Amino acid sequence: MKFLIIGGTGHVGTFLTKILYEQGHDVYIGHRGSTKIPEDPVFSKVSYVTCDSWDLAEMEALSAREHFDVIVDFPGTIWNVWQAFRNNADHIISCGSVWMFGCPKVIPTPERYQGPCPFDIYEERNRAYTKILAESRTTRAVFSAVMPPNISGPGKTPLDTLGGRDEEVHRANMRGEKVYLPEGPEATICPCDAYDLAMLFALAANDRVAADGQIFNGGTGRSLTATEYVDTFARIHGVEIPIEYVPWEVYKNEISPGIGYWWHFYAHMTPDITKAKTLLGYRPRYTSEEAMARGIAWMKEQKLL
Repeated sequence: MKFLIIGGTGHVGTFLTKILYEQGHDVYIGHRGSTKIPEDPVFSKVSYVTCDSWDLAEMEALSAREHFDVIVDFPGTIWNVWQAFRNNADHIISCGSVWMFGCPKVIPTPERYQGPCPFDIYEERNRAYTKILAESRTTRAVFSAVMPPNISGPGKTPLDTLGGRDEEVHRANMRGEKVYLPEGPEATICPCDAYDLAMLFALAANDRVAADGQIFNGGTGRSLTATEYVDTFARIHGVEIPIEYVPWEVYKNEISPGIGYWWHFYAHMTPDITKAKTLLGYRPRYTSEEAMARGIAWMKEQKLL
Protein backbone atom coordinates (compact mmCIF):
# COMPACT_ATOMS: atom_id res chain seq x y z
CA MET A 1 0.00 0.00 0.00
CA LYS A 2 1.00 3.60 -0.55
CA PHE A 3 1.28 5.54 2.72
CA LEU A 4 1.55 9.25 3.45
CA ILE A 5 2.82 9.85 6.99
CA ILE A 6 2.52 13.47 7.99
CA GLY A 7 5.02 13.79 10.81
CA GLY A 8 6.92 10.69 9.79
CA THR A 9 10.18 11.97 11.24
CA GLY A 10 8.67 12.77 14.65
CA HIS A 11 8.88 10.58 17.75
CA VAL A 12 6.21 7.94 17.02
CA GLY A 13 6.33 8.71 13.30
CA THR A 14 9.96 7.64 13.06
CA PHE A 15 9.12 4.20 14.42
CA LEU A 16 6.02 3.92 12.21
CA THR A 17 7.97 4.83 9.08
CA LYS A 18 10.46 2.06 9.77
CA ILE A 19 7.77 -0.51 10.58
CA LEU A 20 5.77 0.19 7.43
CA TYR A 21 8.84 0.25 5.21
CA GLU A 22 10.03 -3.06 6.63
CA GLN A 23 6.56 -4.51 5.96
CA GLY A 24 7.07 -3.70 2.30
CA HIS A 25 4.80 -0.68 1.95
CA ASP A 26 5.47 2.33 -0.29
CA VAL A 27 6.09 5.07 2.29
CA TYR A 28 5.98 8.82 1.70
CA ILE A 29 6.79 11.31 4.45
CA GLY A 30 4.92 14.60 4.34
CA HIS A 31 6.94 17.56 5.60
CA ARG A 32 7.14 21.34 5.22
CA GLY A 33 10.62 21.42 3.72
CA SER A 34 12.75 22.11 6.78
CA THR A 35 12.59 18.67 8.39
CA LYS A 36 15.84 17.13 9.59
CA ILE A 37 16.03 13.65 8.11
CA PRO A 38 16.98 10.92 10.63
CA GLU A 39 20.28 9.14 10.03
CA ASP A 40 18.65 5.69 10.00
CA PRO A 41 19.21 4.09 6.54
CA VAL A 42 15.47 3.54 6.10
CA PHE A 43 14.99 7.30 5.72
CA SER A 44 17.20 7.37 2.65
CA LYS A 45 14.98 4.75 1.01
CA VAL A 46 11.49 6.19 1.60
CA SER A 47 9.99 9.02 -0.46
CA TYR A 48 9.25 12.59 0.57
CA VAL A 49 6.54 15.05 -0.37
CA THR A 50 6.61 18.71 0.63
CA CYS A 51 3.27 19.85 2.03
CA ASP A 52 1.94 22.05 4.80
CA SER A 53 -0.95 20.17 6.37
CA TRP A 54 -1.98 23.35 8.19
CA ASP A 55 -2.84 24.83 4.77
CA LEU A 56 -6.07 23.35 3.37
CA ALA A 57 -5.49 24.70 -0.13
CA GLU A 58 -2.06 23.10 -0.24
CA MET A 59 -3.46 19.76 0.91
CA GLU A 60 -6.21 19.94 -1.72
CA ALA A 61 -3.56 20.59 -4.37
CA LEU A 62 -1.60 17.55 -3.18
CA SER A 63 -4.77 15.45 -3.33
CA ALA A 64 -5.31 16.54 -6.92
CA ARG A 65 -1.81 15.27 -7.79
CA GLU A 66 -1.41 12.15 -5.65
CA HIS A 67 -3.45 9.24 -4.37
CA PHE A 68 -2.53 7.51 -1.11
CA ASP A 69 -4.12 4.35 0.22
CA VAL A 70 -3.50 5.32 3.85
CA ILE A 71 -2.72 8.70 5.41
CA VAL A 72 -1.52 9.08 9.00
CA ASP A 73 -1.68 12.55 10.53
CA PHE A 74 0.49 13.18 13.60
CA PRO A 75 0.51 17.01 13.88
CA GLY A 76 -3.22 17.31 14.59
CA THR A 77 -4.16 18.82 11.22
CA ILE A 78 -6.72 16.08 10.70
CA TRP A 79 -9.59 18.32 9.56
CA ASN A 80 -7.55 19.67 6.64
CA VAL A 81 -6.30 16.20 5.79
CA TRP A 82 -9.83 14.82 5.90
CA GLN A 83 -11.29 17.63 3.81
CA ALA A 84 -8.63 17.18 1.14
CA PHE A 85 -8.44 13.38 0.96
CA ARG A 86 -11.78 12.00 2.14
CA ASN A 87 -12.59 10.91 -1.42
CA ASN A 88 -9.02 10.25 -2.57
CA ALA A 89 -7.75 7.86 0.11
CA ASP A 90 -8.98 4.57 1.52
CA HIS A 91 -8.09 5.12 5.17
CA ILE A 92 -7.18 8.21 7.19
CA ILE A 93 -5.78 7.81 10.71
CA SER A 94 -5.35 10.59 13.27
CA CYS A 95 -3.11 10.79 16.31
CA GLY A 96 -5.03 12.12 19.30
CA SER A 97 -4.44 11.86 23.04
CA VAL A 98 -6.16 10.18 25.97
CA TRP A 99 -6.40 13.71 27.41
CA MET A 100 -9.04 14.40 24.76
CA PHE A 101 -11.54 12.35 26.77
CA GLY A 102 -11.37 14.86 29.63
CA CYS A 103 -10.75 14.11 33.28
CA PRO A 104 -11.37 10.36 33.73
CA LYS A 105 -14.28 9.28 35.89
CA VAL A 106 -13.37 5.60 35.74
CA ILE A 107 -10.16 3.61 35.34
CA PRO A 108 -9.17 1.88 33.21
CA THR A 109 -10.64 4.56 30.96
CA PRO A 110 -12.42 3.45 27.77
CA GLU A 111 -12.50 5.34 24.48
CA ARG A 112 -15.38 7.49 25.62
CA TYR A 113 -15.76 11.20 26.37
CA GLN A 114 -15.56 11.70 30.14
CA GLY A 115 -16.23 15.43 30.22
CA PRO A 116 -14.79 18.74 29.03
CA CYS A 117 -11.10 18.66 28.18
CA PRO A 118 -9.16 21.59 29.73
CA PHE A 119 -6.97 21.94 26.63
CA ASP A 120 -8.50 23.88 23.73
CA ILE A 121 -6.37 22.17 21.09
CA TYR A 122 -7.75 18.77 22.10
CA GLU A 123 -11.33 20.02 22.40
CA GLU A 124 -11.06 21.29 18.83
CA ARG A 125 -9.77 17.92 17.68
CA ASN A 126 -12.64 16.20 19.50
CA ARG A 127 -15.09 18.30 17.50
CA ALA A 128 -13.27 17.40 14.30
CA TYR A 129 -13.48 13.69 15.13
CA THR A 130 -17.23 13.94 15.69
CA LYS A 131 -17.74 15.60 12.30
CA ILE A 132 -15.43 13.17 10.51
CA LEU A 133 -17.03 10.07 11.99
CA ALA A 134 -20.44 11.31 10.87
CA GLU A 135 -19.20 12.08 7.34
CA SER A 136 -17.20 8.89 6.94
CA ARG A 137 -20.36 6.90 6.28
CA THR A 138 -20.64 8.62 2.90
CA THR A 139 -17.00 9.00 1.84
CA ARG A 140 -14.44 6.76 0.20
CA ALA A 141 -12.06 7.02 3.14
CA VAL A 142 -12.73 5.38 6.46
CA PHE A 143 -11.50 7.08 9.61
CA SER A 144 -9.63 5.82 12.68
CA ALA A 145 -7.80 7.45 15.57
CA VAL A 146 -5.16 6.32 18.04
CA MET A 147 -5.10 7.94 21.46
CA PRO A 148 -1.67 7.72 23.11
CA PRO A 149 -1.10 8.18 26.83
CA ASN A 150 2.25 9.62 27.95
CA ILE A 151 4.74 8.84 25.16
CA SER A 152 8.12 7.56 26.27
CA GLY A 153 10.94 5.45 24.90
CA PRO A 154 13.93 6.40 22.71
CA GLY A 155 13.77 9.63 20.75
CA LYS A 156 12.36 12.10 23.24
CA THR A 157 13.02 13.25 26.78
CA PRO A 158 10.60 11.36 29.07
CA LEU A 159 8.00 13.07 31.21
CA ASP A 160 9.86 14.41 34.23
CA THR A 161 8.78 14.43 37.88
CA LEU A 162 7.33 17.96 37.55
CA GLY A 163 5.10 17.07 34.60
CA GLY A 164 7.33 18.54 31.87
CA ARG A 165 10.21 17.27 29.76
CA ASP A 166 13.04 19.26 31.29
CA GLU A 167 16.52 17.79 31.05
CA GLU A 168 17.64 19.58 34.23
CA VAL A 169 14.83 17.96 36.22
CA HIS A 170 16.05 14.59 34.98
CA ARG A 171 19.58 15.50 36.06
CA ALA A 172 18.24 16.35 39.51
CA ASN A 173 16.54 12.94 39.62
CA MET A 174 19.82 11.29 38.64
CA ARG A 175 21.50 13.12 41.55
CA GLY A 176 18.83 11.86 43.96
CA GLU A 177 17.39 15.27 44.79
CA LYS A 178 14.06 15.53 46.61
CA VAL A 179 10.85 15.39 44.56
CA TYR A 180 7.61 17.06 45.64
CA LEU A 181 4.26 15.40 44.95
CA PRO A 182 0.70 16.48 45.84
CA GLU A 183 -0.96 15.03 48.92
CA GLY A 184 -4.03 12.85 48.73
CA PRO A 185 -5.12 10.12 46.33
CA GLU A 186 -2.52 9.72 43.62
CA ALA A 187 -3.12 10.02 39.91
CA THR A 188 -1.86 7.27 37.65
CA ILE A 189 0.65 7.79 34.82
CA CYS A 190 1.09 5.52 31.80
CA PRO A 191 4.40 5.90 29.97
CA CYS A 192 4.07 3.96 26.72
CA ASP A 193 6.96 3.26 24.38
CA ALA A 194 6.88 5.06 21.04
CA TYR A 195 7.59 1.73 19.33
CA ASP A 196 4.42 0.18 20.75
CA LEU A 197 2.31 3.17 19.75
CA ALA A 198 3.76 3.01 16.24
CA MET A 199 2.87 -0.67 16.09
CA LEU A 200 -0.73 0.18 17.04
CA PHE A 201 -0.90 2.66 14.15
CA ALA A 202 0.52 -0.01 11.83
CA LEU A 203 -2.01 -2.59 13.00
CA ALA A 204 -4.87 -0.16 12.34
CA ALA A 205 -3.45 0.80 8.95
CA ASN A 206 -3.12 -2.84 7.88
CA ASP A 207 -6.69 -3.76 8.86
CA ARG A 208 -9.03 -1.18 7.32
CA VAL A 209 -12.13 -3.25 8.06
CA ALA A 210 -11.46 -3.73 11.77
CA ALA A 211 -10.32 -0.12 12.20
CA ASP A 212 -13.23 1.46 10.30
CA GLY A 213 -14.76 4.19 12.47
CA GLN A 214 -12.83 3.12 15.56
CA ILE A 215 -10.93 5.11 18.15
CA PHE A 216 -8.23 3.05 19.87
CA ASN A 217 -6.46 3.72 23.14
CA GLY A 218 -2.75 3.08 23.21
CA GLY A 219 -0.97 2.12 26.41
CA THR A 220 0.80 -0.64 28.25
CA GLY A 221 -2.09 -2.19 30.15
CA ARG A 222 -0.70 -1.09 33.53
CA SER A 223 -0.10 2.39 34.86
CA LEU A 224 2.03 3.70 37.71
CA THR A 225 1.03 5.88 40.63
CA ALA A 226 2.92 9.15 40.98
CA THR A 227 4.99 7.61 43.78
CA GLU A 228 5.75 4.54 41.66
CA TYR A 229 6.76 6.84 38.83
CA VAL A 230 9.36 8.58 40.99
CA ASP A 231 10.53 5.28 42.48
CA THR A 232 11.01 3.88 38.96
CA PHE A 233 13.38 6.72 38.11
CA ALA A 234 15.23 6.01 41.36
CA ARG A 235 15.73 2.37 40.34
CA ILE A 236 16.79 3.35 36.82
CA HIS A 237 19.44 5.73 38.18
CA GLY A 238 20.40 3.53 41.13
CA VAL A 239 19.80 6.29 43.69
CA GLU A 240 17.40 7.14 46.50
CA ILE A 241 14.95 9.90 45.53
CA PRO A 242 13.21 11.26 48.63
CA ILE A 243 9.60 12.38 48.20
CA GLU A 244 7.83 15.14 50.14
CA TYR A 245 4.05 15.39 49.83
CA VAL A 246 2.56 18.89 49.86
CA PRO A 247 -1.02 20.28 49.75
CA TRP A 248 -2.59 20.49 46.31
CA GLU A 249 -2.76 24.28 46.24
CA VAL A 250 0.92 24.50 47.10
CA TYR A 251 1.77 21.96 44.41
CA LYS A 252 -0.31 23.69 41.71
CA ASN A 253 0.73 27.24 42.52
CA GLU A 254 4.31 26.89 43.73
CA ILE A 255 5.84 23.52 42.82
CA SER A 256 4.53 22.83 39.31
CA PRO A 257 2.47 25.82 38.08
CA GLY A 258 0.73 25.54 34.73
CA ILE A 259 -2.02 23.05 33.96
CA GLY A 260 0.08 21.42 31.25
CA TYR A 261 2.41 20.30 34.05
CA TRP A 262 0.33 19.54 37.13
CA TRP A 263 -2.45 17.85 35.13
CA HIS A 264 -0.17 14.81 34.83
CA PHE A 265 -0.42 14.41 38.62
CA TYR A 266 -4.14 15.18 38.81
CA ALA A 267 -5.97 13.31 36.03
CA HIS A 268 -5.60 9.53 35.80
CA MET A 269 -3.86 8.16 32.75
CA THR A 270 -4.89 4.51 32.68
CA PRO A 271 -6.27 3.84 29.20
CA ASP A 272 -8.28 0.69 28.63
CA ILE A 273 -6.58 -1.07 25.70
CA THR A 274 -9.12 -3.91 25.42
CA LYS A 275 -10.50 -2.71 22.07
CA ALA A 276 -7.06 -2.48 20.46
CA LYS A 277 -6.17 -5.94 21.75
CA THR A 278 -9.46 -7.50 20.64
CA LEU A 279 -9.92 -5.91 17.21
CA LEU A 280 -6.31 -5.47 16.13
CA GLY A 281 -4.28 -7.94 18.19
CA TYR A 282 -2.32 -5.14 19.87
CA ARG A 283 0.21 -6.51 22.35
CA PRO A 284 2.63 -3.89 23.73
CA ARG A 285 6.21 -5.10 23.85
CA TYR A 286 7.37 -2.81 26.68
CA THR A 287 6.06 -2.15 30.17
CA SER A 288 5.77 1.41 31.45
CA GLU A 289 8.94 0.93 33.47
CA GLU A 290 10.82 -0.40 30.44
CA ALA A 291 9.63 2.52 28.31
CA MET A 292 10.96 4.93 30.94
CA ALA A 293 14.29 3.12 31.09
CA ARG A 294 14.59 3.18 27.30
CA GLY A 295 13.94 6.91 27.31
CA ILE A 296 16.62 7.54 29.94
CA ALA A 297 19.08 5.31 28.06
CA TRP A 298 18.43 7.38 24.93
CA MET A 299 19.08 10.59 26.86
CA LYS A 300 22.42 9.21 27.99
CA GLU A 301 23.31 8.15 24.44
CA GLN A 302 22.54 11.69 23.28
CA LYS A 303 24.70 13.15 26.09
CA LEU A 304 21.64 14.84 27.62
CA LEU A 305 22.39 13.22 30.98
